[in-house]
Amino acid sequence: MAIIDVFNGDADGLCALHQLRLADPQDSTLITGVKRDIALVRQVHASAGDTVTILDVSLDRNRDALLAVLDTGATVIYADHHFPGEIPQHARLTTHIDTAAETCTGLIINELLDGRYLPWAVTAAFGDNLHARATQAAGPLELSAGELEQLKTLGTLLNYNSYGSTLEDLYFLPAELYRRLQPHTSPFSFIVDDPAFATLAEGYASDHARACAIEADRSTEHMAIFIFPNDPFARRISGVYANELAQQNPLRAHALLSELDDGSYLVSVRSPLHNRSGADELCRQFDTGGGRKAAAGINCLPASELDRFASAMRRQFTP
Repeated sequence: MAIIDVFNGDADGLCALHQLRLADPQDSTLITGVKRDIALVRQVHASAGDTVTILDVSLDRNRDALLAVLDTGATVIYADHHFPGEIPQHARLTTHIDTAAETCTGLIINELLDGRYLPWAVTAAFGDNLHARATQAAGPLELSAGELEQLKTLGTLLNYNSYGSTLEDLYFLPAELYRRLQPHTSPFSFIVDDPAFATLAEGYASDHARACAIEADRSTEHMAIFIFPNDPFARRISGVYANELAQQNPLRAHALLSELDDGSYLVSVRSPLHNRSGADELCRQFDTGGGRKAAAGINCLPASELDRFASAMRRQFTP
């Protein structure tokens, strides 16, 4: 019987799986990818008796593949916080799905494990731009301000590594990064002992400086759109920089568009922090769009759709 772990390659997916496997170590087959590669379940080749764990990818985007896995006789555990659509009822399917704007998959797993690996859940929440929720969740740890900032930085960097159109855009393959996390019960030992942390910190600093030099293409009191060039740095930084803009301007929605080879755009959208809703509704109006209420995206927005996107974003976020 095989163990198969399917997970989003971002901070939330990494930290959710890491918590589970710290509690229940398994030699598993890993299926993951860049953050936007969420149709991961179709890569699963399961047989009767196998156990498949799926973390931090939308059930709505994987429903047919999920049903196919269940048809093989495998057992599936599904934990997520994205829009699921109709959740199948099946004897071999266990779901832990919570779409509340102030949660993430890492926090869902933390509850299932009764807080056994809470620092990793806090890291996941910081990575998903849930700064207030992460700080609140960290209360029982009694961390210093410096230690809390370290977890925030780690979450940001793990998330930063997941953005890109292809794996070639990333500093580390998400499966490799997970393997680097595996020996570390504590995030703090990973920060100190694994050179991947310094590599990501240096890359982030360079990409961030370039991003800060780009001004909004169009903006109002309630929304702003930034257009980034066709460059790996832009694809890497887009998501975490959108999170930063959201923190700096909590009453405004933000969209970062990174130009792709064919002239279309990779889109990251963040709802205003004061009302974490609407990003998923906006992005689902476009082909290849999806996500959650506070943060969503479009994998390929044709250039001809830019004005329609801007108009739709203005309608979505203007009171």
